[in-house]
Amino acid sequence: MKWESKLIKYQGAARIAVTFEKNDALIARIKSIAGSRWSHSSGFWHVPDTDENRLRFKLPLLSTTTPSEEGILQIEKFKQWLLSKRYSPSTIKTYSEALKSFLIFFREKPVGEITNEDVIVYNNEYILKNKLSSSYQNQIVNAIKLFFQTIRDTKMIVDKIHRPKRSKVLPNVLSKEEIKLILNAHSNIKHKMMLSLIYSCGLRCGELLALKPVHIDSNRNIVLLKNAKGKKDRITPLSPFILEMLREYYKLFKPKTFLFEGQTVGVAYDSRSLQQVLKQALQKVGITKPVTLHWLRHSYATHLLESGTDLRYIQELLGHSSSKTTEIYTHVSIKSIQQIKSPFDDL
Repeated sequence: MKWESKLIKYQGAARIAVTFEKNDALIARIKSIAGSRWSHSSGFWHVPDTDENRLRFKLPLLSTTTPSEEGILQIEKFKQWLLSKRYSPSTIKTYSEALKSFLIFFREKPVGEITNEDVIVYNNEYILKNKLSSSYQNQIVNAIKLFFQTIRDTKMIVDKIHRPKRSKVLPNVLSKEEIKLILNAHSNIKHKMMLSLIYSCGLRCGELLALKPVHIDSNRNIVLLKNAKGKKDRITPLSPFILEMLREYYKLFKPKTFLFEGQTVGVAYDSRSLQQVLKQALQKVGITKPVTLHWLRHSYATHLLESGTDLRYIQELLGHSSSKTTEIYTHVSIKSIQQIKSPFDDL
């Protein structure tokens, strides 16, 4: 989903203007940002000009100062370390900017003298004072912990760097009836096939678009996901009905490199175009919820749980490193909740 951002003055206040083509998922995301507003006269959304929002919308950070010479050198070493660990370019940029913010705050202090108490001071005097979110604070903590693992002479005890208490946000889940409506909305077999495969295998958007024909094992009825999130391979079962759809799709489109290609042969289908495919399906069936492609993955996991699939298997199918990540689906499963009788019924 493409968007553009720029720094503006709005009614005398420093703001960040964000423009994009009308998209329910993006609108829902920008509404969740504290202080976001829609300008009818200008036709754009705008949010407070903070470091957190600048980082979110890929703008230079507010801080006009720079870290000390030692800090600049350490940030560069940290980037090289992340690169050697094969972190993605976006993660390297995010962690480097987060560390830069932290080291600017302690510009006058040698890096080796920074302690756990300093992290608390930074949280109170910078994060909380500027009303930055707990998720941004957690991002800073991730960067600090990784950075100080690379430093030999330090007073920092990495294991004792505490994280903010995170809010418990439940995953968004659709009913099976809603899923059926969405998957049957398109007559275009490629569009229908992509959405169906995401739901039937619980795939992330990037995982679907990285698929190649050789990753479909029709003999064993499985899909092989190569180099998925966290650089982990995994397999997921392939529904016989999906396999038949895939065979029909393959005969019509004959993909060369990727299973789903755009207008250019050998180039993977564009993620923004896939979001539009979902958006069009929602409009056709009259679903007004701000559904994203990830909702299909959440729904797959929840429906598996409700049908009696063991949580450990769901963890493997989704590619979660921790069982705690998968356990969140127990909070949105309605199978047990529906069996609870309300005391109102006995009045």
